[in-house]
Order: sequence, then C-alpha cells, then structure tokens
Amino acid sequence: MLSQTSIAVTIFIIAYALIISEKVHRTIVGVFGAMLMIMFGILSQETAIHHIDFNTLGLLMGMMIIVNITAETGLFNYLAIWAAQKVKAQPMKLLLALAALTAVCSAFLDNVTTVLLTVPVTFSITSQLKVDVKPFLMAQIMASNIGGTATLVGDPPNIMIGSSAGLSFVDFIVNLAPVSIVVFLVTVFILEAIYGKELHTTPELQEKIMKLDPKKQIANPSLLKRCLSVLFLTMALFVAHGALGLESATAAMFGASLLLLITFTHDEEMIAKVLSKIEWLAIFFFVGLFILVGALVETGVIKMLAAEAMAITQGSVEATSILILWMSAIASAFVDNIPFVATMIPLIKDMGAMGITNLDPLLWSLALGACLGGNGTLIGASANVVVASLAAQHGRQISFLGFMKLAFPCMILSIIISTAYVYVRYLM
Repeated sequence: MLSQTSIAVTIFIIAYALIISEKVHRTIVGVFGAMLMIMFGILSQETAIHHIDFNTLGLLMGMMIIVNITAETGLFNYLAIWAAQKVKAQPMKLLLALAALTAVCSAFLDNVTTVLLTVPVTFSITSQLKVDVKPFLMAQIMASNIGGTATLVGDPPNIMIGSSAGLSFVDFIVNLAPVSIVVFLVTVFILEAIYGKELHTTPELQEKIMKLDPKKQIANPSLLKRCLSVLFLTMALFVAHGALGLESATAAMFGASLLLLITFTHDEEMIAKVLSKIEWLAIFFFVGLFILVGALVETGVIKMLAAEAMAITQGSVEATSILILWMSAIASAFVDNIPFVATMIPLIKDMGAMGITNLDPLLWSLALGACLGGNGTLIGASANVVVASLAAQHGRQISFLGFMKLAFPCMILSIIISTAYVYVRYLM
C-alpha cells in the first residue's frame, strides 16, 4: 500500500508540474497520467470510471452546444454595439459597459466562451475609435472571472463544487452573487481611476459608431428566437432542477438536444459542425484529472491531507474557511484553478467526516478563492490565457508582469472583501 501511495503521489506531482510548465499540453498530461494510475494498479478501470464526474462533463458540453449555436445568430456582436451606443461611444464608459456585459454573460454562459465571443468585437470597436485596446482586455479578463464566480455555470470550479456537493443554481446565486457584485463594482471603480484620463477619441469617430445599426448584426432572427427560448428554458430548469429531482447536467443536455432538434433536424453537416466546436480538449482534460485525483482518494492521500489541515486549524470552522479562501486564491493565481479545486473537493469532504458538520463556509470559500484568485496572473484562469492568445493574434502582447502589476492587487482586494463577506455571513 505504501508503494502504491508513493507511485500515486509521484505521478500526480509530475503531472501537476507538467500542467504548470505548459511544456506538454495539459489534456495529454491529464489523460496519460490517468492511464498510468490504472496501468500501475493504483485503481481499476471500473473504479477510475466511478471517479469521473459525468455531471460536470454533461453540464459543460450542454452549455457549449447551446452557446455555439447561439453564436451563429450574431447576438454577441449586436450586444456589443448596443452597449457602445448606450454610452455614446465614450471610451471609458464603453470600457465599463463591455466589462459589465462580459460579467453578465460569464455568469450565465461560461467565462471562456464569453471572452471568445466578445473580445473580437472589442477589437473591432476600439480600432474604429482608435483607442488602446489593452485596458479593455484587462477589464474583460477580470470581469469574466468575477461574473463567472456568481453562478453554478459561470466557471468550471463552480460546476465541479456544485456537482460534488449537490448545490443548485439558486444556491450559487444566493450565496455568491451578492459578493460578486460588490467585487465587480470595486474593480471597475479602480479601473476608472487608472484609465479614466488615458482613454480619448474624437467626436467624428464616436459618430461613426453611433451610426451603426446593431440589428444588422443579427444574421438569423428566426434562429435567435429559438436559441433564446431554449436558453431561458434551460435557465428555468437550472433554477428548478433540485425540486424536479434532476441533475444540472440533465438540464443543460436537455436544452442542447432540444435546440439541435428544432434547428438542425436533418442537417448532418451543421450537427457535425456544432458538435466539433465542443471544447473536447477541456472535456478530456477533466476526465484525466478526475481519475488522477481519484487515485489520491483511493490511496488515502486526501484523507491524510485533510487530517493535517484539521490539525493546523484545530478543527475550527472559522480558521479552516479563511485558510481555504486565501490558499485557494493564491494557488489559483499561479496554477490552473481546475486541478486545484479537483484536489480540494475530496479534501473538504474528508474534513466533514472528521468532525466539521457545516461544510457550507468551506465550500463557498473554495469557490470564491478559486474563481477570484484566477484574476491574479495571466495564467490564473483559462479565460485569461484565451484573451492573451487573441490579443497576440491581433499583434497586441499582454505581458505576464504587466498584467500582474494591475490584476494581482485587485485580486488581493477582492479576497479581502470575500473574507469579510464569509466571516459576516457564515461565521459570526
């Protein structure tokens, strides 16, 4: 058993190091590491499959299908131009409007999909106004992670936490939306203080934006009506899935399959196109990751770590919650928050088995720390990396240190706000 534990820990640490270094793609690392766990007999194939959280995978795939079909309608271009016109194309107000749009979309879609759809439009609008796009990208990165914190479907860590703990869409809204709104308002206030005097354009260029017709961005009004109807139905199922006895993945996959049914009934080419746009790299990374963490559970490593954490905090809910919040935030700033959360979830469950009866403060602390901590550096969250990649494609580099100089202090401030929130709401 000792030998198996040593092998499992070694494989996990090497896999984690490779994920952080980015020398090998994380999907390959996750799947190959998982297969090594099975090949070395750490866990059987059947046990490995048992550790895969199919609720998380189903929820992600369902939402990806809905968003990919909706993107075909031009809705996101329409929203960006509409937002620009509402603020008279004034650069600073436009930055705040696009940040707010990104935050809202990230809450109800997911932050990676949101930035993939909104950032290209941001480049288009800022180029027409001839203003520096970097402040807009910085704002959208931070807004996507803050908005994603507020709901079950906004950020993969929340999906994983909700699935493992049986928390509903409403639970996340009630517990995380209030503090997310406060953090967003404080963040945009800081952005306005920093960039308010730097962003300027000419009245002529503003007039050009004002003359655009947002409605012309809607490529397929009929499809848009169907997409919005299914999206609202899916959101309603998210709200009611607990009362209906359904898992959140069922709600997402029902919405996705219904939208496919009423849009591409016989169009095999379009069905293949939509399904090919599912982020399969992310899905297979999750599969490998669940097995890697499952191996640590099976060998007792997670239980041992839980016991150590309990010893440090002496079983205090207050101390454990704050420790998890700050540890999650700092760790998630420098490593991908998905593998970190995958490791922490069984750790928290074992803490419950050891005497902490109310796990809610610990789970909400983990969600806040992991999601908001992603704002700390350019590699802290998948959305950050996606935006940096899109910027590079447009010839605009976002440096690691340049981003961190602004984002890390904002992240620390958001965790201070979250600490006060967790203490007042759950621990007093």
